[in-house]
Amino acid sequence: MHFTSPGNADNLPPSLLQRWNDTIKRKYAGQGGLHSKFFVLDPQLIQAGDTPVSWPGDPAEPAFCMSEAVARVLSDWGVRGRHALHNEYCEYRVIDGVDAAGNLRPKRVQVTTELREYWECVAVHDPVALRSMCEQVLGAAPTWQDLYGVSDPVALSARRRKVAFARQTAGNGGDPELQDAGVPAQPEGDLNRRNALFMTHPINGLDDLLYIVLFGAQPYARMVGGERRPATKEQIFRAFGVTQLACRHADPAAATAAHQQAYEGRKISFSPDLGVYINEFTESAFEYQDQPLPPAWLRRSRGNQRLEFGPPDTEDVFLDDIVLVEGASRTPLTGGYDVVRHIEVGPKLRIGPPSVLKEADYKMLTEDATAIPCSEAEICQRIKSLKAEYDQAAQAGRVAPRRMGWRE
Repeated sequence: MHFTSPGNADNLPPSLLQRWNDTIKRKYAGQGGLHSKFFVLDPQLIQAGDTPVSWPGDPAEPAFCMSEAVARVLSDWGVRGRHALHNEYCEYRVIDGVDAAGNLRPKRVQVTTELREYWECVAVHDPVALRSMCEQVLGAAPTWQDLYGVSDPVALSARRRKVAFARQTAGNGGDPELQDAGVPAQPEGDLNRRNALFMTHPINGLDDLLYIVLFGAQPYARMVGGERRPATKEQIFRAFGVTQLACRHADPAAATAAHQQAYEGRKISFSPDLGVYINEFTESAFEYQDQPLPPAWLRRSRGNQRLEFGPPDTEDVFLDDIVLVEGASRTPLTGGYDVVRHIEVGPKLRIGPPSVLKEADYKMLTEDATAIPCSEAEICQRIKSLKAEYDQAAQAGRVAPRRMGWRE
């Protein structure tokens, strides 16, 4: 077996760990058209340490399509914003609390980078282990109904458990089998809606992570003044007709990191604990009463795949009591967007030594190297429609309708 649990967060039995390895191998096989001599699936074949690849965790698309102010309000728009926009392998949920005056206010932000496919694998093959993982994250064990929508998932076949868990907690993740079974893109149950238990946006999947690294893992080159040089990211994305991918944080960062190594003749692999991690967090950007935040307000877990930001329930302090400090600007923190804007996420790569490339190894590109006009991307029309929907809801007084402890 090549891979451990992501973040080494769970001590899985060998049989379940083999199921996870089988999932990774199956997803890799599905990217057959992108397999490269510069990428190896087995990290044990590369004798080197692991290097993080990082990008900002905030959604890029609404900011370049409209503005950062629009990106903030839409990204913070409860479940609607999460499901529509949190596609940088980083999802978050704002948890509300009631203050001493009886007002419902934002209390904490839950941030997760955990892969949906890993949780699904455990859910299908070991429901008891799944419930234990949930208890570790949430502080209480959910019911089977919460997780699967049925009272006894153990009695189901593996396939029916997969469908039940996806429908209730995980969404379909773009899986054709689940789509054919009528499972919606996002979960119907409350557990992973009122919490950020793990990622559910279909773009935040293991297959997409494999795709973009494999996509970049070629020595793409261009000729400049008669000299061979590395191709630009714009040329690479244009060459394959996927310019929309250049307009996110994640895809350009992952693809160009892989391309840089391939151009130097290096083989790469994911780290044995394949996953997406919270690599950096600029906690110094936040203050409470002109002081750094207490350590207890920043709780990392799950092997740096999870962050809970904000005061615990035992303190009568709320998220909007925290101040975001940027230069001379000091503004109250009102949601999760400005938290993840100060987070960098990404996988870890294992990188081999350089080697001399043959002429035939280079993939020569001649596409335009000028900047890709992201504000003209197709996604911008959908984001403008989402903003219109938000404005209509705001006029009707229905933005983020609240229940005790969480907002829809």
